[in-house]
Formats: sequence, structure tokens, C-alpha cells
Amino acid sequence: MKLTILVLCTFISIHSFAAKQEVNIVETTQAPVIDGKLDDLAWTNANTFTGFVTFIPDFEKPMPEKTEAWLSYDQENLYFAFKCYDSEPDKIKATVSARDQIFDDDFVCVNLDSHNDQQSLYAFYVNPLGIQGDSRFAAGTEDPSIDLVWYSAGKIDDDGYSVEISIPLKSIRFSKNDTVQMGLFLERSIARTKTHGSVPELDPEKGYAFLTQFMGVNYAGINYHRLWEILPALTYKYTDINQDGEMVKDQRKPEASLTVKYGITSDLVFDGTLNPDFSQVEADAGQIDVNLRYQLLYPEKRPFFLEGLERFNVAATQTSVIDPIQMMVHTRTIVNPLTGVKLTGKIGKKDEVNILYSADELDTESEDGKNEYAHFPLFRYKRNLKDESFLGFLYTGREAPEFDNRVFGIDGQLRVNKSMMFEFNGFHSQTADAEEKNPGNSFGLVLTRDTRDLTYKLSAKGVDEDFHVETGYLTRTGIYQLAALLMPKLYPGNKVFNRLDFELFTTYTRDRIYNMNETYNFVSAQVRTHGRGIFKIKYLLSNEVFMGERFNTGGVNVLLGGAAGNWFEGHIVYRRMNGIYYSADPEQGKYNKITSMFSFQPLPKLNAEASVSWYDFVADGSDEKIYNYPIERLKVTYQFNKYLFLRGVGEYNGYNKEFVGDVLLSFTYIPGTVGHIGYGALFEQTDKELNFFDENYRPTQQQRGFFIKLSYLIRS
Repeated sequence: MKLTILVLCTFISIHSFAAKQEVNIVETTQAPVIDGKLDDLAWTNANTFTGFVTFIPDFEKPMPEKTEAWLSYDQENLYFAFKCYDSEPDKIKATVSARDQIFDDDFVCVNLDSHNDQQSLYAFYVNPLGIQGDSRFAAGTEDPSIDLVWYSAGKIDDDGYSVEISIPLKSIRFSKNDTVQMGLFLERSIARTKTHGSVPELDPEKGYAFLTQFMGVNYAGINYHRLWEILPALTYKYTDINQDGEMVKDQRKPEASLTVKYGITSDLVFDGTLNPDFSQVEADAGQIDVNLRYQLLYPEKRPFFLEGLERFNVAATQTSVIDPIQMMVHTRTIVNPLTGVKLTGKIGKKDEVNILYSADELDTESEDGKNEYAHFPLFRYKRNLKDESFLGFLYTGREAPEFDNRVFGIDGQLRVNKSMMFEFNGFHSQTADAEEKNPGNSFGLVLTRDTRDLTYKLSAKGVDEDFHVETGYLTRTGIYQLAALLMPKLYPGNKVFNRLDFELFTTYTRDRIYNMNETYNFVSAQVRTHGRGIFKIKYLLSNEVFMGERFNTGGVNVLLGGAAGNWFEGHIVYRRMNGIYYSADPEQGKYNKITSMFSFQPLPKLNAEASVSWYDFVADGSDEKIYNYPIERLKVTYQFNKYLFLRGVGEYNGYNKEFVGDVLLSFTYIPGTVGHIGYGALFEQTDKELNFFDENYRPTQQQRGFFIKLSYLIRS
């Protein structure tokens, strides 16, 4: 009954907010040349925007440097231009880098709510040299993995820098009407001070609820041109493996693939693929993989799955680091897909339908010698409401010879007022093998309030022991959990510190399997300087139930980060914690963990990234380490221009005594039209008692491989 009253109050409130600003955009008769020079006729009569106001590190402050922006369009493209003045142009941070590697640079960003429904946005980032980054944002999560086809250029001069952008209408989804309405949020970031400003200005009482604060822009008379894309790709792999001390043939494997995209309407798209090429040309960075209670999470990088993936985000998940349900849909569970089809978009003004099916080839064979497959059907429906609110339904399944798993349920988020959001979900799973069926349920409730000065979050979660979602990512089952976060923010306003963030987090968890309680509590303080310095300290008082025992897991975390000019940036995190050695006979102990990342930019086209991870564990009452696990990684990239780069990666795993080396030459004209040539090798010290480099017993090569990949995007 109380939930029903809350929902009714929410529906009343979501219609009470003031109408947002609307602007009619002027159509141009002459398309601008995208070269970074603001001398085109299109900008003379274009809509102009000035008066950018900060929202990071604080709200309602004039940007320290003047910014102007212009908007125009024609029947094929949306056009944007920026003039970013800078009183110290020699301090502008801009690198010639690969796509999506610019977020530590100065940049401008066009945030576009193409449906004007406050549900999701496209973000188009451009640095002062015209290098691109893009992302999609939905249900509170930003995903930078998407790669769209659009065009940009930038130039630095004595006054600052200029940027021009062209976004083809075929690259985005929008609702076709006589007048196409979209939401717009223009952004500028100054790297050396970590200052972000925008037009329109953000309301500090609404915090970072971006989608509810976009201005409306109207484009009259746009004609939709139906989208057709055909993407053929060819990959050839040449690999050898070590067999009895000699390198012998493993694979000599050419593969062809074909992906087709068809725009049924301006906002409903069909994708189909055969033998899909998923374009992962660089191995995942190594992660520490010992003493784990749950499996590692690797990001999705495969383009077929990435487009529209944000539409499968579920409300009231990923609410904290110990949330038992991180994702209901994690497509890397589809390991070796043979084929796939997808339908994503809207059917009407408020209804969104998203369907994904893939057949995953397994490593097993049936009794008659044929390959076996797991089938993944996914269905997502959303009813979009105002002010980021929505109601949704999700079905996911994995149908395989050994067992079936089906999950279905509802979710939603409802804006209570301008600073408060209520989220919920409830799911039922059915998992069956040849012998039995095991049903299970889960639920999540989250209430969040976010303003300039204070953020707080309250949540309740429950996951049955037999709840499983084979398409998702879960960390715990068989628990109830209550959590609260309080985060006050202070703005000293002096010459050294610009912001202080404090966090108080507490969680009570009931382990229903062992009928035991556990807690996870921490208090933290974070200091940001007017430059790019950051310091954070966190103290944890916590315990955890495992195998019917309660273990101490508290300790201290320290983060230190900063930058020196435009050539260096880095951070280091140190943890000294109590912990558990997860095994059939678990042990209480202590561990040290260090993770660090450093980026060096000695030349505009040369970048080196070095990372170190180190983890050890000592059981209480013992001086001997159960394990000592270091991973060291170095990546060096030379970017000849914005299309072509040469990259070398070396990674040493001190626990497994392995070294991996990769070299990649990559050309990307636009997403889809690419060429890659790569070589990689794995060396291992087979005697684990010796150092990796031993003068008497050298490491041996275990694998080596070469690949070439070519693809070409045909678009009409």
C-alpha cells in the first residue's frame, strides 16, 4: 500500500516541473567545411550560445575562460562549432591520440537527447586537435565503448582553440515529426583546472540530473533517409603453440563475416550478423585472479553487442561496490557467437522495444558428432515517462543442452522531485537441468537524493540462494541487504582546495544460507586541489560471512593522484586490509594491495602508460605469504595522425611467471572502415621456483600469433 501511494505521488510530481527552454535552430543552405576554421557562411546566421557556467568543481560560477558555440543543420547533418578562448594557450592540453583516449585533455562535448524524452543521451567529445570520443548514457550509467560515425576537426591558435562537428542524422536515432525535437547540453572542460562548464546552466538543487536539465532544440522540415549499412570483414589468424619444447602449427584460419543494419524507421533499427567479427584486436589487461569469491568482470568490447547495450540497463543495480547484482545483462557471457540478430528502438512516442538473440557455439558435441549451441534470447520493454522516469520489463534466457536458465521481471525509476529518484526491480529465475528445477527471486529498492551540498542513498536488496542469471553478473546469492550512503560536499573557496567530499556508508547483510549477519561500513574524506591533485583516505570497519564463519575484512585505503603540466598524470591506491583466504578451509589473514597507473606524454603524438598491480596475503599467526602476485604492464603508442597508430604492449605476470608482448598497427578511417595488423607472443618460466629471467633456465615461448583484419563500412 505504501509503495502504491509513493508511485501515485511520483506521477503527480513528475508533471509539475517547469517547462525547459526551447530554441528553434536555423537551417543552413551551405554546409560548413569541417576543418576547425570558423570562417564558413553557415556560422554567420547560426544560433549562438554564450555564458557557460560551471558545474565541476562547483555550480553557478562563470567559466574562467570565455566560450562561444554555434548550431545549425541541413537535411543530412547536425552542425556544431565552438570557440574556446584561453588566456594561457600554451597550457591547453591536447594530444594526437586514438579515438576515446582524450578524456584527460581539454575538450568540448555535445550531449544530445535525440528523442527529447529524458531517457538517454549521445555524448560527442572533441579535443582541441579534433580527436573524437563518444559514449551513450542511460539509467545512470555512461558507456564509452560505442563508436558512431561522425566528423570533427579542431585547431589551436593564439586565442585558444576552435572545433567544428558534423553529426549525420543516420548515425543517431530520433523521432521523426514535421519538427524534430531534441534535448541539448553543451559542455566545455579545462584539463589543467578540472573545470567543467555548460549551457544550459545546471541547477545545484538538481545536482547531476543532466537529462532533466537539457534545453529543447527544434529542427524543422528534416526528411528521414532510410539507413542501410553493410559491413563485410575478413580476418586471418596464424598461430603456433609450444608442443614438447618445439613451436608447432596451431591455426591457419581465414574468417569472413558480414553484418547488416537496416533502419526500419528513424528510431527503430534491425541488425543482423553471420559469423560476427567483434573487432577485439588487443587482449584484455591482466587482472589478479587468485583468491576470488566471484569471477572477474571483463568489459564488453564487441561492436555488435555494444550498440544499444545501454537499453538493457536495469534500475536499482550497481548501487554500491557490494551490490549483489551488478548487471542483469552482461553479453560477454556469450563467448563464441555464430550468429546474432537485434531489434532496438522505439515504437511510438513512449514505448521502447529491444530484442537480442545469439547462438553461442560450445566446446562440446552431441552424440551424433555435431556441434552444440547455447541460445541466448533477450527481450527488453520500457514505457518512458517524464524526467528520466520509466517502467520496464526484462526477459533473459540461456537455453543449452546441459541446462536452461530463464529470468524475467520488472524494474523502473520514478522521479519523486527535482533532486530525488526512486528505483526498483523484482525478478524471478528458473534454472533447470535433467534432474531438477530451481526457482529463485530477487528484488532491489533504491532512493537517491543528489544536490550540490549533499547526496544520500538508501537501498534494500534481496537475492535467493537459487536465483541465477546466466546472462548477467552476480556476486552473491542467498542474502538480504540494507545500505545507506551519506555524502556531504564542501567548497572551501581558497587558493589550494576547491572541494572536499566526505562519505559515510553502512551496510547490514543477512546471509540466509548460514543465518548469520555481516556488516560493511566505511568513512572517507577526499580533497581536490585547484589543479589536478586528489587525495582520498578511507577507513573500513567490516566483516564477511564465508563457509559458515565470520571474518574481519576491515582496513585502510589511501588514494593519491596528480599531474605535472601536460606531460604526466597518474594515481596510486594502497590498501592494508584484513581479509579471507577463500578455500574449503578458509583462513583469516591480512593483505596489502597496490594499484597504480601513470601516463607520460613527452610528445603530442607519443604516449606511454605504465601500470602496476601487486597483491599479497599472509594468514594470521604465520609469517609466510600464501601468495605474492604482481602484474606490471607498459603500453606505448605512437599516433602518426588521427587515423593511424603503432602500439606496443608488454605485460609481466609475476605470479604465473609469464610475459605477454603485443604489437599492433591500426588504421581507422571511420568506425567500421579499419585495417589492423598485429603480432603477439607468450613466454613462460616453467620452473616456478626460479626467477623469470634465470641465467641457467630461460623462459620458453609458449604461444605466438599473427593476425590481419580488414573491414569496410558501406553506408547508404
